[in-house]
Amino acid sequence: MSAVSFLALHLLYAALWLSFGLGHSLLADARIKARLKPFFRAGYRLAYNLFAVLHVALVIGVGWWLLGDGAAFDRAPALRVLQGTASLLGAGVFIVALFGYDLGRFAGTAQLRASAQGKFLDDEEPLRLGGLHRYVRHPIYAGAFLLLWGRIEDEFSLATAVWASLYLWIGARFEERRLIARFGEVYARYRSSVPEFVPWKGRAWAE
Repeated sequence: MSAVSFLALHLLYAALWLSFGLGHSLLADARIKARLKPFFRAGYRLAYNLFAVLHVALVIGVGWWLLGDGAAFDRAPALRVLQGTASLLGAGVFIVALFGYDLGRFAGTAQLRASAQGKFLDDEEPLRLGGLHRYVRHPIYAGAFLLLWGRIEDEFSLATAVWASLYLWIGARFEERRLIARFGEVYARYRSSVPEFVPWKGRAWAE
């Protein structure tokens, strides 16, 4: 493969991740949500999540088609052990962090159940500052980083780790803007005290 073809394939894969990031952020924007929600009503959150899953599956599938035929990297045994440990730790952090939320509301099914009972349940969750959030501000993302970099074994998985990590880092910036706008000084104090992804302070939030 020529250098130009190599670069073109990777830029195309990067563009696909950019499309996912833009789509995910736009659909979470309050103005876009206000326009679309009348069509989906209580099912907006579920539709948002289903679209995100389908979109990222398409991105990864096309990425595999573009880059997935490369040979596996020659990794030292110590690196394999380190990556395996990171993957297991990442999976654990991801699962524990996920269960720190109201999964029904997080997925969007609780809103549909509430609507069927004639009730309203907001898509927005209350501010979560307990559990793993006492150590890092974005524990789900922290777990995802460990999984992504722990699974690198070829050109495709390396490219996926790079572009998905960039998406998560940028996504965290947008998420924190929304949290500051919604929770104000409380989240500002929390953000100034707790690290973003790496728990280098230990338990940094005790309130």
